[in-house]
Amino acid sequence: MSEKPVVVYGASGYTGRLVCEYLRHYHVPFVAAGRSEDKLKASMDSNVPGIETADYEVAAVDHDVSALTDLFKGSSVVLNTVGPFSELGPAAVEAALAAGAHYTDTTGEQDWLITCDEKYGAKFAEAGLLLAPGIAQMYTTGEIAAQLCLEEPGLDTLDIAVFWGGSPTIASTRTILVNAATSKAHYLDQNAYVEFPEQGLVPLVVPGQHELALSLPWGGTSHPVWFKRDPRVANCKAQGGVFNAALMNGVPQIVAAALEATKDMAPDDRNAALTETARQVMNQMPPRENPRVNKSLDSVHASGPLGRAHCVIHGNSNYQQTGLLQAYAAYSLLQTPPKRVGFASGCQAFGHRELLGVLRSFGLVSEPQLMVYR
Repeated sequence: MSEKPVVVYGASGYTGRLVCEYLRHYHVPFVAAGRSEDKLKASMDSNVPGIETADYEVAAVDHDVSALTDLFKGSSVVLNTVGPFSELGPAAVEAALAAGAHYTDTTGEQDWLITCDEKYGAKFAEAGLLLAPGIAQMYTTGEIAAQLCLEEPGLDTLDIAVFWGGSPTIASTRTILVNAATSKAHYLDQNAYVEFPEQGLVPLVVPGQHELALSLPWGGTSHPVWFKRDPRVANCKAQGGVFNAALMNGVPQIVAAALEATKDMAPDDRNAALTETARQVMNQMPPRENPRVNKSLDSVHASGPLGRAHCVIHGNSNYQQTGLLQAYAAYSLLQTPPKRVGFASGCQAFGHRELLGVLRSFGLVSEPQLMVYR
């Protein structure tokens, strides 16, 4: 049982330690939790600037519902960065619910979001708790752009693109492979999930440059799940990728080879093999982000029978955006109830203009470029 109001589960990872850094900014006491006490202490001491001024403690915990419940009891918010979430998320969610804590995570795994919505959403709502998976730059910043477009009445279709500079972390690479091996990507068509066709890389027009960028469905992303219950939206499709064309060209081959090699394996053997493949792609912790290199771009075209809108948000330091959004979610929940309980996105729980203001105040995104065509 913790005496701190917030638990960061997976605090020694790349994203987890950024969450801890921004909790320090907000003066929020927290528990840095994970499987290895030594790794947690080393990560806090070496990788979280200003950690000596933070109010925190370190806690090692086994990944099972009972142990996590014991740890989460006494805390109000659980911020989970431990994936793949379709594999490891259920224990953390069930423990948060048992402990009476709000839950957020950084997932982009569409199958996990659907599970949260359909299996756990009503239970969290009954308990007056928030269940908000997918609060992260790759999803929330794009959702902010979508919500800005939807302030214009009469728009029912969202065409979303997200691009970023740099490369994914070890954990993100493994999650991409596991997600590709175990689930399909979907978009929203007339409020129904439709499976993406096998189409390979798709070139997209990127605002602000002449060169086309390469994209993939990237697991379908969070957006179709979040907007499925939004009465304004009937159709939602999202694509994403990195600006590095060479890396993007390699992704389908890496995924296809990994899936072919593991297709007949038992689940445990397959996961071990996919983990090893991920380490071959990315086997070290990336350096701290450089805003001149690690750029982000979120573009949303919204349309309806008689209107259109387009919103573009340029930003930098994608993982720092994620760390800040997670920390702000905890900071907000400790002071006021969310706008919605049960299953909800970051924007639905805290407000899209509020989250935009948070990102702007830390210099991580520019003023949105919003054009409305009537």
